[in-house]
Amino acid sequence: MSKSKFKSILFKTAKYIGITFAVVLALLFLTPIVFSDKIKEQIKKTANEKLNAELNYSDVSVSFFQHFPSLTLTLNDLSLNGSAPYQNEKFITAKEVSFGINVSSLIFSETVKIDQIYLSNSFINVKVNQKGEANYNVYKSSVQQEKVKDSSDSALKLEKIEIINSKIVYDDLSAKVHFDAFGFNYLGKGDLNEAIFDLYSKAKIEKLNIVYENEPYLMNKKVDADLITKVNINSLSFFFQQNNLKINDLLVDFIGKFDILKEGYNMDFVIKSNNSDLHDVFTAFPPKYITWLSKTEIKGNTNLQFTLKGKYIVSQNLAPDLNLDLKINNGFVNYNKSAFPVSNLNLDLTTKVLSLNPELLVVDARNLSLNINQDYLKSSFYMEGMTTPEIKADFKAKINLEKLDKALGIPDLELKGFLIGDVKANGKFDQKNKLLPVIKGQVDLENGYVKTKYYPNAITNITVKSKIENKKGTFDDLKVSLKPTQFTFEGKPVFVTADLSNFDDLNYDITAKGELDISRIYKVFSQKGLDLDGSIKADLVLKGKQSDAEKGNYSKLYNKGTLELRNIGIASEYLPKKFIIKEGIFKINQDKMSFNNFLAAYGQSDFKMNGYLQNVFNYVTTKTGVLKGAFKVSAKYINVDEFMSSTPPNTTVTKTETKETSSSAAKEKGVIIIPTNLNLHLMATAQKVNFDKLLLQNATGDLKMNKGLLSMKNTGFNLIGCTVSMNANYQAVTPKKANFDYGIKATDFDIKRAYNEIEVFRKMASAAEKAQGIVALDYQLKGRLNANMDPVYPSLVGGGTLSVKDVKVRGLKMFNAVSKETSSEAMKNPDLSKVEIKSTVKNNIMTIERFKFKFAGFRPRIEGTTSLDGKLNLKMRLGLPPLGIFGIPLTVTGTQDKPKVKVGRKTEGLEETEDTEE
Repeated sequence: MSKSKFKSILFKTAKYIGITFAVVLALLFLTPIVFSDKIKEQIKKTANEKLNAELNYSDVSVSFFQHFPSLTLTLNDLSLNGSAPYQNEKFITAKEVSFGINVSSLIFSETVKIDQIYLSNSFINVKVNQKGEANYNVYKSSVQQEKVKDSSDSALKLEKIEIINSKIVYDDLSAKVHFDAFGFNYLGKGDLNEAIFDLYSKAKIEKLNIVYENEPYLMNKKVDADLITKVNINSLSFFFQQNNLKINDLLVDFIGKFDILKEGYNMDFVIKSNNSDLHDVFTAFPPKYITWLSKTEIKGNTNLQFTLKGKYIVSQNLAPDLNLDLKINNGFVNYNKSAFPVSNLNLDLTTKVLSLNPELLVVDARNLSLNINQDYLKSSFYMEGMTTPEIKADFKAKINLEKLDKALGIPDLELKGFLIGDVKANGKFDQKNKLLPVIKGQVDLENGYVKTKYYPNAITNITVKSKIENKKGTFDDLKVSLKPTQFTFEGKPVFVTADLSNFDDLNYDITAKGELDISRIYKVFSQKGLDLDGSIKADLVLKGKQSDAEKGNYSKLYNKGTLELRNIGIASEYLPKKFIIKEGIFKINQDKMSFNNFLAAYGQSDFKMNGYLQNVFNYVTTKTGVLKGAFKVSAKYINVDEFMSSTPPNTTVTKTETKETSSSAAKEKGVIIIPTNLNLHLMATAQKVNFDKLLLQNATGDLKMNKGLLSMKNTGFNLIGCTVSMNANYQAVTPKKANFDYGIKATDFDIKRAYNEIEVFRKMASAAEKAQGIVALDYQLKGRLNANMDPVYPSLVGGGTLSVKDVKVRGLKMFNAVSKETSSEAMKNPDLSKVEIKSTVKNNIMTIERFKFKFAGFRPRIEGTTSLDGKLNLKMRLGLPPLGIFGIPLTVTGTQDKPKVKVGRKTEGLEETEDTEE
């Protein structure tokens, strides 16, 4: 072949290749354009057919170059709402969601086939409420789809799912499980167009957090997973065949099954980690242990198996069974190169919770043992049940706590002392039937020492010598001896000895002597949200029997001594200021504890208290003991407003809680329950009381609490020259219901002065702005309160008298309406010389007895009914001057805000509402 012919062939070949490349390139650009409308139309059609939720996106593009060589349709700024009841909240949001399109379906089929899905920078927010209703049921069921289209024509024929750099949040309020996955990357492949297929998956998570019942279990963990999952689309079930997980350095095998049911789940999970290194197990622990781990040498063999099997359906009260088996063999722990490492660390633990019911809990710690040279700790523990558990325990120890503390590197705690213990227990704990495990043993601590990070000085010279014995397994056979117990703090020794026996009728012999600086020892064991200071000095001897205290056989008791308090300050998150007991002495004599000249202060308020408590020991040690007492409290000034905390207690909402949880918790209220084991009498006086801009003078109170009933007698105060006295009884019937009766007398109440000086009166009785005069009230009422401590109107029964004297009424809507109907200008602003208005209340209706009054020559007469929610049904007779012999009959209906006045006698009675609950 000549050289020129070769060049010609080469040129033609290059030309054809160039043309072919140009055609292919042109097709890559033109195909998306040509089929763009068809693809977009198919996306809308598919969304309508397949989804039960709202789908939105900002823009659509079609390209071969987004995920070459696939032709991909990309939806930008996608958002997909959840299914009911979360249809108004986002389920999935993503910067980009791309769908890989089967090119042949564009040419040879009427339906565009989508075989790949790509999510980039997405947020998948899964929610399940307390009823078990989830937001992820957005894909229409097969029954729904058949109504729209035969399943064989489905446009969703997935072979690949890829999620890139995304975040997943799962919040299940019914199961109290919450987890976050940040930096989530996932690649899933399989024949997803089949009803049953194998899904091959790889997943990486940069940070995984798992929380159960607000307790963190895994925090900031890296996960690397290689999974094979069999998926059944028809039944929404997942079978995990081969799942190799790596949580930090811990390798875990995960197999099981998970079925999504209509109202919950069916699960069968098995998580194993066999022959793992103990060090690798600790890498999966929460982050606070990582610093400790970096300084600690850990060796040993670990076997772990966790199973969760059964249905979880809240509406049917079904829950799965949980099992945990953990074994540690030949463990070795040495923190910071301690000279005395922990060796021979062994643990054999099995835990079972059938139906996740705590009452069916079984904990079997067959062995927990360790050595530090010749020192040892060896124990076993078995418990079955929660309220009345069966217990079997064996504890033996002879160990130097300082060596143990250094070997384990216990954070923020320094321990010393030599602990010797030998305790065995076997039997049932049943408080109702007064059963205890048979127990025998002793625990001794010598030269003990405790120091924390909260305070620079330690508690030293701790000595505890204790014995416990119960041969019969009953309360009356239990014996506890502490002889002696002592410690030294800030150079001041404290001594305690105690002999306790027969816990069915407690026989006690206790001696306590010493002085404690509360503020300093409290800082040793600091607690967030509470602070204490001051000092307590004790010199006590308590000896006797519980039954003698109950029966009043005080001659058989020997309870003597004093507790002296100085400058005790209590600062709490529940109170905005510090409550200070300046000084006070408790004197204990037999069963009575006297309070002698207790002086206290709170902000601007001052208190002086004298009184006593009786039966204290019996009350503290038993549920049946009744605490008796009487106190006199006096104060020159009390500012009630200073007690109001701006931060409600215990309202912190964790990140795992939703608005639904917070709102439902806020609605959960109940009536105030007075304990039935209190019999207390409080007499209080205060020269001045400031409460919500009200200045009460010469306030007195006589309160009693007995058997759950709160009684208030002859309680009163002076307010703007008016004497007010009150009597009341209150008792809770259930946590959501309480009964009360209440009586009030108020004399010479100046309406004008009240409006000018009392802000709350101006708000509640705005119509009194232009009124003048004196009123008096004598009224009794009884009824029921609901869970919000509000009166239940149909339950109210009572009556009384409202007296008015020299009252000038201006601008009252009802009199304006009467004036307009009768064309009498004088009726607009009547002046009442002296009127007594008697009324009764029953079945939500106030019945007003007939009353008369005179003004400007008129002689009105009024009677009728009003409902407690503001409806009117009154009859009036407007007696005309000069003597009222002739009159105009009127009816007043409508409401207090919009009264309707008509001439005539005919009225329709208001409908009564009976208290059906009673």
